[in-house]
Amino acid sequence: MDVNRFYCTRMHTLQAPVSENPQDSDADLGDVDDPIEDPDYHPVREEVAGDSSFESLDEDDAPSTSTSFKKLPCKKRRKGKHTLKTVSLKEPEDTPGSSSPSGPHNGTRRIWKHEDIEEFQVTESRFETPVVVQPPFQYFKMFFTDEMIQHVAHHTNLYSAQELGDPIKTSPEEIEDFLSMLLFVGVFKFPSLEDYWHNESRFSVIADIMPRKRFQLLHRFYKIRPLFDMLRKQCLLIPSTYKHSVDEVMVGYKGTRAGSLRQYIANKPDKWGFKVFCRASSSGIIHDLLMYQGASTFFNVTLSEEEQMLPLGAKVVTTLCKTIQQPHLSVVFFDNFFTSFKLVQTLQTSLGVQCIGTVRPNRTGGAPLMTDKELIKRGRGSYDYRSAEGVIAVKWFDNKCVNLLSNASWIMHLSAVKRWCKVSKEKITVPCPSLIPAYNEHMGGIDLSDMLVHLYRTPAKSRRWYIPLFGYILDLSIANSWLDYKRDCGLLNEKAMPLKRFRLAVAHSLNQKHYTPRPSLPKPQPDVRYDRLGHWPLHCDKRGRCNYCPKGVSRWKCQKCNVFLDIRR
Repeated sequence: MDVNRFYCTRMHTLQAPVSENPQDSDADLGDVDDPIEDPDYHPVREEVAGDSSFESLDEDDAPSTSTSFKKLPCKKRRKGKHTLKTVSLKEPEDTPGSSSPSGPHNGTRRIWKHEDIEEFQVTESRFETPVVVQPPFQYFKMFFTDEMIQHVAHHTNLYSAQELGDPIKTSPEEIEDFLSMLLFVGVFKFPSLEDYWHNESRFSVIADIMPRKRFQLLHRFYKIRPLFDMLRKQCLLIPSTYKHSVDEVMVGYKGTRAGSLRQYIANKPDKWGFKVFCRASSSGIIHDLLMYQGASTFFNVTLSEEEQMLPLGAKVVTTLCKTIQQPHLSVVFFDNFFTSFKLVQTLQTSLGVQCIGTVRPNRTGGAPLMTDKELIKRGRGSYDYRSAEGVIAVKWFDNKCVNLLSNASWIMHLSAVKRWCKVSKEKITVPCPSLIPAYNEHMGGIDLSDMLVHLYRTPAKSRRWYIPLFGYILDLSIANSWLDYKRDCGLLNEKAMPLKRFRLAVAHSLNQKHYTPRPSLPKPQPDVRYDRLGHWPLHCDKRGRCNYCPKGVSRWKCQKCNVFLDIRR
């Protein structure tokens, strides 16, 4: 046999495990060594069942000196640039788990144990009892302040001067009338905005405040970002409980003028719109919010170098948790969009905040939990758990398997939930770990606020993309102020008015009634006008404007239709 041919064949065989395709890229390392590229991803049991070793990057790069090798399982390759990345493996997050030995560059190995953690005792919230319940308008002004009204008036004049060449000369008092009309429109919904002023459907509660043309002219605003900052500043002043939740809210907008600010979330009532990240207490009061603006989302936020390296969800939670007044006594709940093992550790070490959240299977930090098939065989209500470094990972099977991470709640204190059984056609009791009911109870604060906003939402159908955001600011101010008012009523054992009455009370307080409209009666229908039944003109002491010719003024009125007629015309 030719020696050169044998040598080339032999070298090709030894180098096959490193690169089998000349178009392999650094993305291929994500398939074989995912813990290097994604710190929160670790292989499941099925991936490492055939090979107990999990080699580091340095060991994979060096060709083997043995004459035999173990063939690796075939995996789908992704095309890209033929380059290799050198990634530091010093952080504990990058180690796979208990089934993976520590490599030459790894730090201490994370050891998962089948044991529980200590439960974090949350202090019950106590609020100062007010002397008396304030009027609804005073609660509203706690969130939508006079400074915000002056800001709207100033920038409305500025924007109108830029667009029209002459300012519309509005005032804070007129802006309050405008806000009252928006609050009324959110409760009394008509098919079209012009219907509130039309003769056949005129609604005097709104039409008597301001003419239609003036209302449409004031429907221009400028610089929404300062309004969000002002509202956020007022929300931070409201006392909160020690149990918080972080989630996103969608402000509906289907236009195309907002650019990359418009987002899409399939499982939201408003699928298209602006994304706003919020932190709320379990009562539903929003205490902090952050609007998603793409690359400039954290433009005015101070983050450390370590926090800047976090993914989007972790940075959002860290930013919103920094404003918690007493973080060492607080627990934060969030869903699997935000949760990761590294985030739970970061919040505890840097802020002292405890966490409970659902998590995706590749973000558990390498917890060797049972597979979904094994839990399903055990039946509904079965669970498995592992703990490491004060964090417990739990997998629970209900209708499907759910993964959770927590450093605030233990698991041995079992609870139960009611679920519908298709076989017995009734609700049955399903056992579950104690952190499941805690998560379900305190995670719904932001959903409650979003529901209250959608009950009487300010209509914001406009080509201008910032109009829906202003409507959300107004509706959120109403929802927060009503929840604060309701809490004070509970402390004083008084009955609270419903949200609709509260909103109408604020609208009436904002309405200054500077505009006195002329009396206008609806025109009679043709079948009434020409029925020849007593339509005789009557002479009146007061003059009125003719309902059929705008310039005509007469003292004659129809006896049956009760409308003025200019008989000279």
